[in-house]
Amino acid sequence: MSYDAVVIVAGPAGCAAARLLAGAGWRIALVEKVAFPRRKVCGEFISATTGPVLEACGVADAFAAAAGPLVTRVGAYAGEVMLEAPGEKAWGRALGREHLDLMLRDAAVAAGAELFQPAAVTALRREAGAFICTLEDGGEIAARVVIAACGSWNPKGVFAVSSDAAPSELFAFKAHFSNSALPVGLMPLLAFPGGYGGLVHSDAGRTSLSCCIRRDALAKARARHGGKAAEAVLAHIMATTRGVREALGGAVLDGGFLSTGPIHPGIRARHADGIFFTGNIAGEAHPVIAEGISMAIQSSGLLARLLIAGRGQDYAQQWQRRFALRIRAASLFAHLAMNDVTRAASLGLLRAAPNLMGLGARLSGKVPISV
Repeated sequence: MSYDAVVIVAGPAGCAAARLLAGAGWRIALVEKVAFPRRKVCGEFISATTGPVLEACGVADAFAAAAGPLVTRVGAYAGEVMLEAPGEKAWGRALGREHLDLMLRDAAVAAGAELFQPAAVTALRREAGAFICTLEDGGEIAARVVIAACGSWNPKGVFAVSSDAAPSELFAFKAHFSNSALPVGLMPLLAFPGGYGGLVHSDAGRTSLSCCIRRDALAKARARHGGKAAEAVLAHIMATTRGVREALGGAVLDGGFLSTGPIHPGIRARHADGIFFTGNIAGEAHPVIAEGISMAIQSSGLLARLLIAGRGQDYAQQWQRRFALRIRAASLFAHLAMNDVTRAASLGLLRAAPNLMGLGARLSGKVPISV
């Protein structure tokens, strides 16, 4: 079977690329190893900046109808401090990945992409000017372009991302809660000893808690609170963060915790040996800025536009211009949040100048709409 492009993994980045290229008449193979729907460790927030790509993919209206309430205020919860930025803006909305991934995948298929699911690429080679992808069932897919959208949390496979264990490694956790007391429209950053996270109202009345914690802080939390890792992390956040206690103290855990890691923030190859990388495998920001899915979708929008125009060679440079600052800003914000001294100093500054929270959101790539 021969295609113009094979897109490996049908997450938001892969499906956006597949949808846009298929809509332009490209013959697309979309390969995904896991059956849908699926839950994923993810902050779920999609910034308003991503709206044009969702519109181009034909899912903007469906997304708005299914997602949680509009986020109109950003804030920060740390220790006993609870801050909100002044004024209201339309920052974006949140939608669970079990819904978002399905929505984007179906849009890609409706545009003409051929779906291979569940299926996985086990080998990749070049032959006679084309890429040959071998699937786990022994089948082969030939394509002139390969788009790797397989994320950065894969420890094995054709595009595995590996790292050496270190105390500073970050592990990610995520859960939904019902009946939370989080004010509607507010998305606070959580800064706690050894980690950071966020709260946001998602779909179906659920509140999403997502967080990252250092390996060494996780070990201390488990020693102090006992239980499974996720239970210890939640206890650690509740014990150290007043805003989370108030928001989730009377809430009910909905569906249990998910976990993954270690995560690999940083900038990696975007184009190498004729293969294009998009989403987190190309570059991953610390989740502290809640821009992971938005950046993934936006990077695929950029890649698709350039490939359609015959300018794929410009992708790496344009990606750098558009996303590198966000990744560097996220790294700074993450380190400020996790360190006791810098966290306290940052909170003092935010108390004195709460408008800085809005500035930080803009540095992370969010462009709000007035409400």
